Amino acid sequence: MEVLESWIGPPIQDSFREILKTDDSVRVQAAVDLFRGRFKDVGIYENEVYPGIPEALAELVASGHVLMLATSKPEPFAIRILEHFDLYGFFTKVFGSAFDGSHSDKGDLIRHILATESLDPSVTVMVGDRKYDVIGAYQAGISCIGVLYGYGSREELVEAGAAALCESPAKLVHHFAT
Repeated sequence: MEVLESWIGPPIQDSFREILKTDDSVRVQAAVDLFRGRFKDVGIYENEVYPGIPEALAELVASGHVLMLATSKPEPFAIRILEHFDLYGFFTKVFGSAFDGSHSDKGDLIRHILATESLDPSVTVMVGDRKYDVIGAYQAGISCIGVLYGYGSREELVEAGAAALCESPAKLVHHFAT
């Protein structure tokens, strides 16, 4: 399980390069295509919403925060997942990677969002559960709050440099209220 979870978070092409132990882009893309073939109809719904997330999102939006999703998943998949779990309405915009792999690097994606939305990096915060979120945020010049109810560990998030850690969605809301 530990090995499997290590592949959650980075761009899928990177994970398959590591799994297959190859830089052969044709082999990597074939693996990505096979994975996505199942994911688009079945795997996409094999997710669970962490307890307290809908309530936390509702509170953040009600208190005036603008929420945007930044994910390495292909954007159409991210939208379908949010819609399936009735979370889409909480987000002003959803940004993900393209099927060709562009914007799959979190730093590139966040820089793209900042530019596209004309966001001020000094008041923009990434919330993430893996080191890729923290590293990408800092590469893009914004802060990152690590959440401990996801796949990353406390050690991973601290080592990556998360500005703060929140153990639950309720604590995340409290963090933004202070």
